[in-house]
Amino acid sequence: MKQVIHILATSPLPEGGEARIKAISDQFKLTVTRASQPEDIPDSTWESVNVLYTWNVLPDPAKAPNLKWVQFRSAGVDSHLDHPLLRDGDVTITSMSGVITSQIAEYVLMAMLAFGQKLPKLLRHQQAHHWPEPKEKWRDFMPVELRHSTVGILGYGSIGRQVARLLQPFGATVLAAKKDAMHPEDTGYTREGMGDPHGEFFNRLYPIEALHSLLEESDFVVMALPLTDATHHILDARAFESMKDSAYLINVGRGELIDEEALVQALKSKLIAGAAMDVFEEEPLPEDSPLWDMENVIISPHISGISPHLDAETLDLFIENLNRYLAELPLYNQVDLRQGY
Repeated sequence: MKQVIHILATSPLPEGGEARIKAISDQFKLTVTRASQPEDIPDSTWESVNVLYTWNVLPDPAKAPNLKWVQFRSAGVDSHLDHPLLRDGDVTITSMSGVITSQIAEYVLMAMLAFGQKLPKLLRHQQAHHWPEPKEKWRDFMPVELRHSTVGILGYGSIGRQVARLLQPFGATVLAAKKDAMHPEDTGYTREGMGDPHGEFFNRLYPIEALHSLLEESDFVVMALPLTDATHHILDARAFESMKDSAYLINVGRGELIDEEALVQALKSKLIAGAAMDVFEEEPLPEDSPLWDMENVIISPHISGISPHLDAETLDLFIENLNRYLAELPLYNQVDLRQGY
């Protein structure tokens, strides 16, 4: 008799999701219980669960002795690294990296085009009902064209690779930096027709230690690194000094990747031309943050990854991993707890 595998989902699945999971194998017993904290799940359920599908509801390891695998519905797990379940290292952890890369990459492209085509300044002129004189147009609205630009991508994971893919028709020069520059291919989860699985869409690949060389050449700098001890405040005052005074920064990674005080000073002193920030060191961004009132800053409230397709595409990854779990194949997006991603 085949062993029953008890799956617990801590939030409702998209339409047809339960049927899709049950159709994979009669070994699966699925329980769906809406929960925002571990106490919302009965102890008897925790005791029997083998596979957990969740945003952030994690049990005490003693209450879930049979738990073998947690599939997170988020790409980053840095906020959970101190949880005993992850610290113990006895449970396989997988992320949803590679799922919402398309939307985040579109946000990055939006920010590049907005800065390059002077959209913030155009909107201020519109609000003031001001039509600029010809000399003013040539002075204030000269575009930064992507086909003549160099884009530096810090973190060549699923998001960075999709950004590089979207930049191909524009003809930009793409510089990318990743921890292991000797292996440009992507072995993680990639949806068909997306990303850069074979490492073909950059012009140069740098080790992360060559960060400042990449910054010196880039007209746009895209932050898509995971947050670890090594990447915390990786963009500091010295890094901003390395950037062009005409360069724009776009952060869709984690707020803590950037020393925000150093960023504010770099913007005020015009060490860099502007920044589009979707993530911040403190969220919500405090009302007294000087970033709110800077004309060369685009602020969004951590929304670059929201999508009407998020639930369905996350489930696609989970189902792919469930099939691999049954076949005893390596799961996609296994988190290396020593590295934190």
